[in-house]
Amino acid sequence: MSFPYTEEMMESVKKVEATRAARMAAEPRRMTAEEKDALLEQYHPDYNLSSFAEIIVGPNKGEKAPKELVELLQAKSRVQGMTLDLAHPDYDVDVLVIGGGGSGLATAIAAYQAGAKKVIVIEKLGYLGGSTNVSEGALNAVDPKRQGKQGIEDSFEKFYDQTMKGGHNKGNPELVKYLTQNSMKSVEWLESMGVKFKDEIGTATGALWQRSHYPATPSGNTYIRSFEQVIKDTNGAIQVLTDTAATDLLQDKGRITGVTAKHFDQKVILNAKDGVVIATGGYGNVFFLSTNAMASNGSAAFQCYRKGAGFANPCFTQIHPTCIPVHGDQQSKLTLMSESLRNDGRIWVPKKLEDVKAIRSGAKKPSDIAEEDRDYYLERRYPAFGNLVPRDVASRAAKERCDAGFGVNETGLAVFLDFKTAIERLGKDIIKQRYGNLFDMYEEITDVSPYEQPMQIFPAVHYTMGGIWVDYNLMTTIPGLYAIGEANFSDHGANRLGASALMQGLADGYFVLPYTIGDYLSHKIQAPKVKTDTKAFDQAEKEVKEKIAKLLSIGGKQSVDDIHKKLGHIMWENVGMARTKESLEKAITEIQALRKEFWKDVKVVGKENDFNVELEKALRLADFLELGELMARDALNREESCGGHFRTEHQTEEGEAKRDDEHFVYAAVWEYKGEDAAPELTKEPLNFEFVHPAQRNYKD
Repeated sequence: MSFPYTEEMMESVKKVEATRAARMAAEPRRMTAEEKDALLEQYHPDYNLSSFAEIIVGPNKGEKAPKELVELLQAKSRVQGMTLDLAHPDYDVDVLVIGGGGSGLATAIAAYQAGAKKVIVIEKLGYLGGSTNVSEGALNAVDPKRQGKQGIEDSFEKFYDQTMKGGHNKGNPELVKYLTQNSMKSVEWLESMGVKFKDEIGTATGALWQRSHYPATPSGNTYIRSFEQVIKDTNGAIQVLTDTAATDLLQDKGRITGVTAKHFDQKVILNAKDGVVIATGGYGNVFFLSTNAMASNGSAAFQCYRKGAGFANPCFTQIHPTCIPVHGDQQSKLTLMSESLRNDGRIWVPKKLEDVKAIRSGAKKPSDIAEEDRDYYLERRYPAFGNLVPRDVASRAAKERCDAGFGVNETGLAVFLDFKTAIERLGKDIIKQRYGNLFDMYEEITDVSPYEQPMQIFPAVHYTMGGIWVDYNLMTTIPGLYAIGEANFSDHGANRLGASALMQGLADGYFVLPYTIGDYLSHKIQAPKVKTDTKAFDQAEKEVKEKIAKLLSIGGKQSVDDIHKKLGHIMWENVGMARTKESLEKAITEIQALRKEFWKDVKVVGKENDFNVELEKALRLADFLELGELMARDALNREESCGGHFRTEHQTEEGEAKRDDEHFVYAAVWEYKGEDAAPELTKEPLNFEFVHPAQRNYKD
């Protein structure tokens, strides 16, 4: 069916046709910028110059742009109450917290509740929460009321004993005692701020006992939302500055007094009268590929080390057993599948190599393998705990099977996590209720439904138990500088139990620091604000500028990521799940060579005063190249196996970690001696008053 043109329409068509040739041959004059502005100002209803504001930072400083864009560029905090005066970015505070994750925010709130009048939290990302946002939210605590209703027998003594033994007795006994005794108070404190917990107590995988508390909404972000509301209600006493990275520590007479920071391209000075708290997480991204957020680099902690703070047990690296395997060279991050999956999932590989080859080639599906031809190796080797053994044990067992040729994907670096038995026992609906979001995420990434076929998993770097050395008061070796959560070394020893990260971070922030900072202040004379026109300050500024200028001037051929990938390969192959004397010596030599290559051939694009992501990455990689060598040195020095440190020369006949409690019952504390000098080792003895070292046993 068609509709004819009207006479009027036909006349119009003829006119267009008649003038087409002339119009096509002519090129209209382009309007000038001034003419465009005049036309828009005259006719466009939104073209109002009063809606523009002047940009006061960055390469466009002095120019005007729409107010909404200017506000975005000049980064107003997502948490109400913080307004950064970019014209006068020099602040005096009582307590300064570096890091806006769970432990950092807990510290800020606790300091305020303890009487601090002004607290500032700086966070290098544009949002708060850090790794806490993506955690399950599980938190270990002895809870007689909830546990009693379920008939669970527990005690502080049992909690302490399991935490120490789970960490191969390398944690600080006094700190572990305090932590386990006060963990329930952390739960009660969170409840006072509106966090709701499930009544049912569970067992986070690798936690070793039924004492794991889960928020009603099963996500660590639950805590962050509650913290944000509390911060908002302080009416500006706690302020948060996002998109702000610490660049250097300010020192006066041996005391840390504040930091210099960078907010986009704007320099900020923060003077802390009472104390500076490092809450910046771990350093797992030295391996390039890890489960950590790409921005989590432990840079502030390493700057503390360079300023004289001791760095303890850097070789203790936890490998998480349930991650999606690496799928390509261009991958920049590994995806963590929640460890809760091990509660119902069974881990296995085929018993027969011919079945392995058939699966790799696609000739067989995993579901085609008969039950009697499956090796549920964790259940076989560790009957007491089966699939719920701690992370270090599960990770090494997966590596052993893959090294033996039983890895099930095309790279040979994967094992199965299977829910077939759980679905048959509980029904698909129950499994969907428990893990539906995780199953959906896995299918979206891999195009495989875990309801029909098992997941493929493989270990990946997840958590670092080493960190800045702290005393019982959580103070570093530098007066006025504190470290909490994953940034310090204290509580987990050589291996962290499941659901113990949040437990430590919150307990550190809420129960320790408010009182220890006060104790520190009572014994010192209140120092005035540090002057920034001193020779020491000028020297620090000069060193930072020289380092930046050098990086920008190299003009090499390799990108920052290219060199970081090389470092990650060296670390994973030689300082990963299994280490030897030869591999560690090789790592040290290769890292030293790579560091020279970095300073000779890296290419950093952009300018110093721009918002320059590549420059930030280059500065962090410079730290990683030193930290990687420190980790290898620490692992080479520790002639034993324990938790996240496994030396193949030191294992039992059954392939388990073999400790040397006669010679290595100490925290290895390293002191920085210069970029080209070997660090100095101090051995801090661990005194076991409450528990005696013993080998872990997951077989009986």
